[in-house]
Amino acid sequence: MTALVRQRLAGFLRTGRALAPVLAGLLALGVLYGGGRAQPAEAYGVSAVVLFPVLAWQTKILLDVEPDVQRRLAGVLVGAGRERAAGLLAAAVAALGTVAVALVFPWLVGGVTGPVHPGDRTLLAGLLLGGWAHLLAVPPAVALGALASRACAGAAGYGVAVLALGAVGGLVLGLSGSVAPWLAPPLLPTARALGGPLAVGPGLGLTGWALAWAALAVAGYAWRRRFRA
Repeated sequence: MTALVRQRLAGFLRTGRALAPVLAGLLALGVLYGGGRAQPAEAYGVSAVVLFPVLAWQTKILLDVEPDVQRRLAGVLVGAGRERAAGLLAAAVAALGTVAVALVFPWLVGGVTGPVHPGDRTLLAGLLLGGWAHLLAVPPAVALGALASRACAGAAGYGVAVLALGAVGGLVLGLSGSVAPWLAPPLLPTARALGGPLAVGPGLGLTGWALAWAALAVAGYAWRRRFRA
């Protein structure tokens, strides 16, 4: 399975398809940080929201790079479960690479600043919370991208619809006063939490929420893949 992960990552990089989501993410972050400097935790909380659809799109691209015949052969050789797991793992590795770029980018363009007032978080605390916010977005984004992939959604139009509805729905349902916030990953709730003091309990709750949402989406992906080669 490790070789299959490396093969999918290599195909994703060598074909040049990795450039589109990375450039889109940098463009979106450039617009975000162009509005002025902010504290790291607050800035990274919004950055994770902006990056969510980009990571989901990146996952879809990575999973769609592999030809259908090659994917079927991989399923025969290593087993259907391992083939699906290898794709998700490769997408997660690629997402972590994009997250690393997103964490460094604001420092290059002067989009973040250290503590200004006595009650502000320390720089280290802001960086750790910002990294946590981005890592929180990775599992739901990978799961959404997998649901939108060709192997799961089938026709390209269905995949785009799943990706668009998932990304937009995640933002709309995450707004304050949403009637069903639990239907979406906790992107906006996390960004709001980082705008003020965040206790350990709520932080663990948001983490569990994100992982549970991703687990359900991955279960749906695995179930759907049972009926498609």
